[in-house]
Amino acid sequence: MHDIGDDHHDHDAHADHDRDLRSEAQDHDRWKHDGVRVIPGDRLDPNTAQTPGMFRQAAINAARVGAQKIWAGTVAIAPDAKTGVHHHGALESVIYIVSGRARMRWGERLEYVAEAGPGDFIFVPPFVPHQEINASTDEPLNCVLVRSDNEAVVVNLPDVEPVEPPETVLWVDPIHKHP
Repeated sequence: MHDIGDDHHDHDAHADHDRDLRSEAQDHDRWKHDGVRVIPGDRLDPNTAQTPGMFRQAAINAARVGAQKIWAGTVAIAPDAKTGVHHHGALESVIYIVSGRARMRWGERLEYVAEAGPGDFIFVPPFVPHQEINASTDEPLNCVLVRSDNEAVVVNLPDVEPVEPPETVLWVDPIHKHP
């Protein structure tokens, strides 16, 4: 036998369930209106963390398109500019070189270095101390940057004393063979 309170509870549970189903259906159909998004290259958002000598613009992030697990944008690096030593926590980063010459230094004391040019990709694993450098003293470096999360994680490492000069580590992959 049910008392009045039990009947009321059952009605609330059914109403909540119906509401959940409607919400689920709306989320499922959301792609029809909010599916593929094209972000024109001349409409990127400069409202991002900036570093002197670097100009970052967001194309894909939570605020612009609702991205939950990825950030993508561009970075223009002035001639001879470089970042301080830092890492990006648990994030993975990919840098695609559009034009110019990139130099990356990494390691506990930045003891490793590699360069990349137009058409090359750079992968930066989680927690790797590194420094991005425009290898040219007179040409800008233009890149596309993709990170594995929407949060802008930057952990600056001001106490790192770089080794000079850094050891050269060549890019070795199917395209760039070891000499």
